[in-house]
This record gives sequence, structure tokens and C-alpha cells, in this order.
Amino acid sequence: MRRFTSIAALTALLITGAACGSDSSSAATTAAPSTAATTSPAPETTAGAPVPSAIVSLSPTGTEMLFAIGAADQVIAVDDQSNYPAEALQKPHDLSGYEPNVEAIAALQPDLVIVQDDTLKVQLEKVGITVWVGPAATTFDDVYSQIEQLGAATGHVSEAAELVSKMQAEITAAVDAAPKLASPLKMYHELDNTLYSVTSNTFIGQVYALFGLVNIADGAQPGNDYPQLNAEYIVQQNPALVFLADTKCCGESPETVAARPGWDQLDAVQHAGVVAIDDDVASRWGPRLVEFITAVGDAIAKVPAGA
Repeated sequence: MRRFTSIAALTALLITGAACGSDSSSAATTAAPSTAATTSPAPETTAGAPVPSAIVSLSPTGTEMLFAIGAADQVIAVDDQSNYPAEALQKPHDLSGYEPNVEAIAALQPDLVIVQDDTLKVQLEKVGITVWVGPAATTFDDVYSQIEQLGAATGHVSEAAELVSKMQAEITAAVDAAPKLASPLKMYHELDNTLYSVTSNTFIGQVYALFGLVNIADGAQPGNDYPQLNAEYIVQQNPALVFLADTKCCGESPETVAARPGWDQLDAVQHAGVVAIDDDVASRWGPRLVEFITAVGDAIAKVPAGA
């Protein structure tokens, strides 16, 4: 069988199990915030190649992409982290996202398996199963490329192209609609309630960079793009916006943040700048990236002038 893979560099770091509900609890790092062209190859196609009709997805992000491009009917099973869209939960999903069983997968007789990394690729290919690898995105163009590659791999080329165009237009609109600030606002992205964060050198960080926000995690621990901050540092930095990506895993909310010692004095707390972001939306790089970016723009619009 022909193999469909992405060779975008995988530099994902496992986030201590803190970003629960994420795509294998990972987020990708980059050299700098950028939407430069991806290193992924163009979608591979084979003239006359059969369209897969029995797809198994072991990637929550991959699952979201498949459903968004109209390949839902071809999906026969997903991993236990694939919880969106709701229709995905109707598929058999007892294949563990952390230790998937090759024998169990092979028993389903899939003609295409979607994975996030190379962990199972060799084993699956040894038993004749075609594998598509979609590693954690490092740029927005990686996202678009993966959607297009899945479109080519599943026979949904036009739908994938339409989705990419729609995402690009909506992201542009969200950024354009945000207020143009006289001076940049400080922000803090919380991965979990032990105060792990992300710098602008991560894929998540690029979302905030679109709006010109100042990330207080930058430089906090030189060389570490996923620093663990401390409460004193965060209070001292006094961010105007706090984005909580730990609502599911840790039960955090604007109310719990306001109750932390000293945090009630933060500009973000005093001016309703603490924003709960669905953990999955903040950690996956599929179609709901638009939802994440829109939420950031909406939060900026609510910050009082001069805050």
C-alpha cells in the first residue's frame, strides 16, 4: 500500500499530563512565532488509488479534521481521546490514546490509520496497514497542510481546500476585528494550576502573537518554552489577560483565579480579563483553531481602554 506521511518536524513536548484532554497532552514548539511555509510535503495522491473506507484515527486532532472535511462515514473507530465532534463519540473509541494495541487495531481491518507520531507506524505497516502521520503543528501552515493531505488521502480534496480557505478567512476576520491597541497588553496562558505556561516560541504562543500581545512567559526561563512560573512572578507582571487552558483537567475558572492569594489585584481579575478556554480547543491544532483565535480577539475587545 502507498503510505501517506507528513515530515513536518515533530518537536512536541509532553506537558506533564497537565493539559488534560489535549492531543496526547502535547503542544508544539517553533523557532519563532511565524506563519511561514510549512516543511510538510504537498498532499500525496495516486491516480486510481482506492479511497479508504475503513479509517481508524488515533489522533484527536486528526479525528476533528476528518469529520470537518466530510470523511466521517469512512471512520470506523477512534482513540479514547477523540471526543469532538459529538458524532465521533458514536464511533467505537476504546482504543487507548496512550497505549493503543496493534492487534486490536489490525482486527478492525482498517485501510488507513491516522496517528500523531511514529510510535506505531512501523508496527502497523508490518501488518500491511497504511499509515498517515500528522505530528503536532509548528505553524499555521502546518495545520492547513495536514488538512489538505488528509483530504487527498481520503478522497475529499475539494472539501479540505474549502475548509482551509474558510479557516484562513475567519482567522483574518477575527484578528482584524480586534481593537488596535495603543500599547501591547500583557497576557498569561495557564496550562495547569501548577502554573506551567507557554512562550511565544510555541504554536499556542503564535496565536497570541497574532494580536501583538506580550507574553509574560517569554524569557522567564531562558531556553524553556514551557516554563513553570510562580505566583509571585505572575502577580508582579500583572497581566491584563489570563487564559485558562485548565478548566477541564484542573477545574480552574475566573472565580478560582480571583480567589488565589494576591491575584485579586491583577488587572485581568479586576477587569474581567480572565478567560476560560476549553482545554481541547487550546491544545489541538485542527479546525477549532478558529474558535481559539476568536476567543482571544473577543477577550481583547472587552479590556477597558487604558487597562
